[in-house]
Amino acid sequence: MSFEVTKELIEELIVLIEQKDDKTLLARLGDEHHADIAEVLDELSLDDATYIIKLLDSDKTSDILMELDEDLREKILRKLSAKEIAEELEELDTDDAADMIAELPEDRQERVISEIEDEEHKADIQELLAYDENSAGGLMAKELVKVNENWTVLKCVREMRSQAENVTRVHSIYVVDDANVLKGRLSLKDLLVTPTKSPISEVYIPKVDSVNVNEEAEDVAKIMQKYDLEAIPVVDLEDRLLGRITIDDIVDVIKEEAEKDYQLAAGLTQDVEADDTIWKLTKARLPWLFLGLIGGIGAAAIMGDFDEMISEHAILFFFTPLIAAMAGNVGVQSSAIIVQGLANDDLKGSIGNRLLKEFSLAIVNGFILSVLLFVFTWFWQGEILTSTALSISLFVVIIVAGIIGTFIPLFLDKRGIDPAIATGPFITTSNDIFGILIYFMIAKTVLGI
Repeated sequence: MSFEVTKELIEELIVLIEQKDDKTLLARLGDEHHADIAEVLDELSLDDATYIIKLLDSDKTSDILMELDEDLREKILRKLSAKEIAEELEELDTDDAADMIAELPEDRQERVISEIEDEEHKADIQELLAYDENSAGGLMAKELVKVNENWTVLKCVREMRSQAENVTRVHSIYVVDDANVLKGRLSLKDLLVTPTKSPISEVYIPKVDSVNVNEEAEDVAKIMQKYDLEAIPVVDLEDRLLGRITIDDIVDVIKEEAEKDYQLAAGLTQDVEADDTIWKLTKARLPWLFLGLIGGIGAAAIMGDFDEMISEHAILFFFTPLIAAMAGNVGVQSSAIIVQGLANDDLKGSIGNRLLKEFSLAIVNGFILSVLLFVFTWFWQGEILTSTALSISLFVVIIVAGIIGTFIPLFLDKRGIDPAIATGPFITTSNDIFGILIYFMIAKTVLGI
């Protein structure tokens, strides 16, 4: 039966905390998965959540803290002493420990690090803190299993047993030389069937995918996704083995990048959450809303230049929202496909070929839709010139919007700017303005005004 956070459970825990019935609390939560307990803490007050964190053993609460929402974790850590935080860090893998301590103020980081008793663990955490959080070094963990190419199979097994005590999950066995240079990987099957006195150099697999410690996190994610890897070793410029990155860290990178792209597409200029302050949310939204305001003013100004034509042919005014909407929709569709292709690194061919393909697609879609619009307006109004003006305008607008929606994300990507920005208000607003301008200029030409 799956764990479920119910109102009754929360009320029961609150009563137990108020009564300081630690024994019953431990019996109630002690055997639950850390992710389930984290879900419970999200529903409790800060004081009650902190009480449970202090009550449970560090080997479980360290994992619970990593599952919590970042804001709640930060608040709980403020209520823990430097020694209590250090105890949590000692139970975590070095990558998670570094992530947690990085959330603390700098002066508190030093106090917490000084309380860590395991000197090797402390040194590893300090090393990881020195790397950019968006690099392979910022993602990697120091815990791994490695063997020397000069060892025998028997010595290799003994050393692996010792190293595996500090590794949560063994994905790969890496082979290094005396200078710690990565030479390859070791198959567990080969290790088991090889005589114990044979040297590892005779059985290891020399080919192994790796990433440089300064590689961008997004690039690491693409490599692991392409080769379907559960873990990948991290090396320096001399190919010395520094650590490893596991799939769970990459899932977090992919999730964060997807959230960022979604927010950019929605017109949010910075990372925000629903629970953030009104001021922070306003700063994230206002720039794009301002862009929309400028776009609306521009569209109104364009329509103002054609006021005489609109007064003579009022039907044109009623179709303005349709033209603007079609321009925006086609532009967003085109840009979304390009942005997705760029993100997945599967966009093939030159910019010219991509524009030609989108141009051809726009011609097909534009022709079909413009014919339908012509038939509708002709039967409705019975004016062939007006129907012709509307259908030609729609046809041209769809083509232009498709080209703009394709070109802008490709152009931004070439300039090192996140192309996801092109799928939101930027494309919609620009296409609205161009669409309305094209619409009235074509209508003016066709109607002979």
